Formats: sequence, C-alpha cells, structure tokens
Amino acid sequence: MNAPMNAMVLAAGLGLRMRPITLSLPKPLVPVAGRTMLDRVLDHLDLFGAGRKVVNLHWLGETIRSHLDGRADIVFSEEPELLETGGGVAKALPLLGSDPFFVCNADIIWTDRGDSALSRLTRAFDPARMDGLLLLQPVETAFGYDGQGDFHLGADGRLTRRKPGETTPLMFAGVQILHPRLFEGHPAGKFSLNMLYDKAMASGRLFGIVHDGGWYHIGTPAALGEAEALLES
Repeated sequence: MNAPMNAMVLAAGLGLRMRPITLSLPKPLVPVAGRTMLDRVLDHLDLFGAGRKVVNLHWLGETIRSHLDGRADIVFSEEPELLETGGGVAKALPLLGSDPFFVCNADIIWTDRGDSALSRLTRAFDPARMDGLLLLQPVETAFGYDGQGDFHLGADGRLTRRKPGETTPLMFAGVQILHPRLFEGHPAGKFSLNMLYDKAMASGRLFGIVHDGGWYHIGTPAALGEAEALLES
C-alpha cells in the first residue's frame, strides 16, 4: 500500500499512576533519558515521513500545545471531556483523511532494530484484507508490563483475543494502522478502540505483526530510572 501519510498520537490521558509528576506535567511530556515520550513518538513519525500528526489534548493540554509550538505538521484535537481511545480517534477522523493512518500511544517508547516498526507495518498492511494492523510486543521483552498478554497471532497474521484465564506471549504495543472504514457506525462520545478491534476480529480483518526491537512502558515514577538506564545502555 501507499505510505499512510497521517497519524494520530493519543496524548489526552490523565497519567494517574505517574502522580505526583503528572499533577503539573502531562505524562507524554515526562522526559526519559533526556527526551520526552511524546517527542520520541513524533521523531519516529517524522523519520518515517508521515504528514499530518493529530495530537489529542485534555489534561494540561495547553502545556502540550506550547511544547510542540514550531514543530511541523502538528494539528490538535481538543477533548473537553475525555473520549477514550476510540472516541478520541473518531473525533479526529476529519483531520486524518480518507486513507489508512497510524495511531500511536504517546506514553510508550519503542526502539527499532534495523528496519523501522512504522515501515514494517506499512509494508504489511493490505487494505483489501485488513481494517486494522497492530504492532505486538513479546511479553518477555516488554519493559514495565506484567499482564497476561492480549492476542493470539495466527499463522496467517490474524488476531484473536486470549480467553479469560489464558496467557499469550504477545501484547499490543500501542502502535497500529487503522482504516477509516473501521469507524463506520461508531458510537457517539467515549468508547474504547477495543470495541472496534472486536468488530474487525469478527470479520477476520484484524491482523498483527511482532516488533523486533525494544519496548518500554513507564507506568510509575519508580520505573523512570530503570527505563532510563536501559535506554542509555
């Protein structure tokens, strides 16, 4: 497919687990090894060659707006009320256009080994067969993750959810390509992207690829130092 030129960066969350840091600083602007998590995501998108980057704003949104002042091709989607992941993207659809687009969480860090994750996703995305393509991270190499995994990856690349009580070696890494048609008939207001993943899975149109680089979730202040040491090494 042609490169998805636009991207949504989800930056509106409250960052409750990172308090007291996030009482005065939005979590995406927390610096990790000298660079904010939001800038690291935008660096990946710029290096790839993405066009418009839509950043949603809620908690301390003016701080994010000011931080990104002067950065090229940034537009903002204001959320006076938090809309969750699905509602946030749905509100921004007029800014994202009619082609497939990236959606990236702003509170994660990933590093590439060789070819970039965004390029690998783009090459793998087939709009004739897919409504969504998720980047997956092996649980055993995911810093700051202690869950049971999210999805099973079929031999054909299709995703199915783990059942309650099961474990799976793969978790959603917070980076994906979505097709706008996935949002047809979406509910009004706040909802999770998980609702749309279930819709795509039911029709066999949700796929995944496994990331081959590093992945970090800095969920608490205590995790900052360890993550910084790993990144600097």
